Amino acid sequence: MAGMSDLFDAHPYQDRYPVQRGLPEQGRPKAEILAELREMAALENQAWETGQCSGTMYCGDLDHYAFLTEAFGLFAHQNALQRDMCPSATRFEGEIIAMALDLMHANAIEGTEPAGLVTSGGTGSILQAMLSYRDHARATRGITKPNIVKPETAHPAFVKAAHLFGLELRVVPVDPATTLVDPAAMAARIDENTIAIIGSAGNYPYGTIDPIADLSDLALARGVGLHVDGCLGGFILPFGEELGYAVPPFDFRLPGVTSISADTHKYGYGLKGTSSLLFRDKALRNAAYFYVLDWSGGKYFSPGMEGSRSDGLLASAWASLVATGRAGYRAHAQEIFATCAAMVDVVREHPQLRLVGSPTFVFAFTSDDFDIYHVADRMKTRGWRFNGLQYPDGLHLAVTRPQTRDGVVDRFRTDLADAVAYAQEQTGSAESTAIYGGIPGGLTADVSTFIESVMEQIMDAHQSVPAPR
Repeated sequence: MAGMSDLFDAHPYQDRYPVQRGLPEQGRPKAEILAELREMAALENQAWETGQCSGTMYCGDLDHYAFLTEAFGLFAHQNALQRDMCPSATRFEGEIIAMALDLMHANAIEGTEPAGLVTSGGTGSILQAMLSYRDHARATRGITKPNIVKPETAHPAFVKAAHLFGLELRVVPVDPATTLVDPAAMAARIDENTIAIIGSAGNYPYGTIDPIADLSDLALARGVGLHVDGCLGGFILPFGEELGYAVPPFDFRLPGVTSISADTHKYGYGLKGTSSLLFRDKALRNAAYFYVLDWSGGKYFSPGMEGSRSDGLLASAWASLVATGRAGYRAHAQEIFATCAAMVDVVREHPQLRLVGSPTFVFAFTSDDFDIYHVADRMKTRGWRFNGLQYPDGLHLAVTRPQTRDGVVDRFRTDLADAVAYAQEQTGSAESTAIYGGIPGGLTADVSTFIESVMEQIMDAHQSVPAPR
């Protein structure tokens, strides 16, 4: 079995800096620590500053990061749980929710009061949404064996939610040509215990947008919730629509949409650690509230799963939204959509490559002529970092602001041509298949166990110091 160390180096700094294997008796000088951190940060910025990294660094503007860092620093030490001492948290959180609701056309909602939460990220928003659906359905419909129905392309966080909260998960295949889910197939999996169905705007693998309008009609007809996962696209697709791109409505204008997740730390250009979770009706949001009234430490309550959190994250997310404004988001979206279209045209220059789905701000491609991971291998030597897909094997690039810089598309054209030529010459297995390579017919038990073992080694490495040499 290949070991974790055969796949990647989890500890590249162990020869550069001292390894802390316990709490030091005497603290180090702060200036020395900061110098070390600055050096590490500069080294790691090199991974994305060229504009050759898919997603991850959605803004890439060091001046904007410095602005957010200052906003964060002013409130970093404050606890958003303690609102009597930190009323700023109420201002920041309330206005973040208000701005996100406005973006998702909550003004179109009639008969209920829209509401929201700020969570720790996309997974946090999805987990909290599913927990709210579960508890609300238990209280209002008496459902004790809940299930949720999702397209295969919907984020693994829904799988995690089902695992954590005792939900039956029903997964519906998508059309391999369009990458979209068939509403009729979704309808066939709904029953009296279904608490919510899911659609993506857009999904992670391909960036494509499920037929949310049809899912809205289905949700209304069957009396179930509809969560739209806009974690990836929530803060760029609305501006693409404003600019005239073919972005179908996916928000609260559709009456069956009952909740939406949209990450402020992605195309909202905030610091990592915040996301918005929006509800058509605050009654569903309030199902997330948690109370303990008979504890010796006092009456405890929190608006969701999280307890203490830094007010600095709220401050920085609020600052990003207010500083950028609609005009700023539109301008960035225009550059991103245009750059994505230009990069898609580069892919189309190669008949050996095939686009998967209809690109938005994300494009995905595969090949029927060779192992597409050979392209990833070659592009990696040129500094490109794609995201690997499987079933079928493929690559995607989520276009962000770093890709809009001068020269990036030209480098992509040159490097992709070289990578395609390289891939055509290969006969063996690509290195990039170590984890993401698809296995025809699905995973056998033995193969699944092997892959889980490798992933376990990787996660173990991320949570530990290197072994002494």
